[in-house]
Amino acid sequence: MRRASTLASFNVLSRSLATVHGGAVATSASPSHSLLQVALYGTSSTTGPHVRRRWFDSFSGGPAGKLAIGVAGTLASVAVASSLTQEVYAKEPPPAELVPKDVVLYQYEACPFCNKVKAFLDYHDIPYKIVEVNPLSKKEIKWSDYKKVPILMVDGEQLVDSSAIIDKLNDKIVPERVAAPSSNDDEEKKWRQWVDNHLVHMLSPNIYRNTSEALESFDYITSNGNFSYTEKFTVKYAGAAAMYFVSKKLKKKYNITDERASLYEAAETWVNALNGRDFLGGSKPNMADLAVFGVLRPIRYLRSGKDMVEHTRIGEWYSRMERAVGESARIKA
Repeated sequence: MRRASTLASFNVLSRSLATVHGGAVATSASPSHSLLQVALYGTSSTTGPHVRRRWFDSFSGGPAGKLAIGVAGTLASVAVASSLTQEVYAKEPPPAELVPKDVVLYQYEACPFCNKVKAFLDYHDIPYKIVEVNPLSKKEIKWSDYKKVPILMVDGEQLVDSSAIIDKLNDKIVPERVAAPSSNDDEEKKWRQWVDNHLVHMLSPNIYRNTSEALESFDYITSNGNFSYTEKFTVKYAGAAAMYFVSKKLKKKYNITDERASLYEAAETWVNALNGRDFLGGSKPNMADLAVFGVLRPIRYLRSGKDMVEHTRIGEWYSRMERAVGESARIKA
């Protein structure tokens, strides 16, 4: 995490002074810019110290000058305070020599485990290509003995299982972590397991909770998946109906009595784990943050995800994660 630079604050102050004094910041010769140089640096490239002192005394002596300085000071104080407290989260790309040269992800767009892998790739700004797998024929992965997604090909090496993929990638791009494990690794590992063993099982009972939400979910799935026109229609309605009934079995399997209550409880459990930190990793996301963010990303703007953000405290953390992960690193075909 980086805080806005002081230099940016100075630029805001310069613009505030120029606005109040009726000047512009395009050139360093404007009175407002000279005043800023006096206030901040005590030097000017165009005048000596005595001339500057007389100019400043003359400017500040009159009512208009005092008003201008007062207003400018107020505006500048607000601007500086705002810029210093605004948190800017950045991606964490590995050194160029450690970035894999050819990365291809075989996925379903709506798959939470595939989205875990994408969250990791996006945060570390590792360019990757996408192959959307047709879940009916799976012809895109007929070449592989492994018939599930995600499958990640990294410079010709096949990696499978989302958590194992992330571990292997992390070892490649952060070798120093392998050599010197952190004291926080146990906490990170605990919550990554919680994602795979608990959180992910809260999703299907929620997104297929009733017929309207099941149709909403399959509209998203078919709109973003690799389906023919005929398959889209069939999958949307037949799939929604089938998953509505499957979700009831999942509720029983995972001892869920109220779908939304269980989702909200999981969200609150995660927020409590943060214990006041911006991320579980502290000032920047760790692999557990990326795992939670990844599995929640497909549902965030469905009805269930909107309800979760509205009725729990997870929204602020999720927004921080959106800023930290940033734009997709996907290479468009």
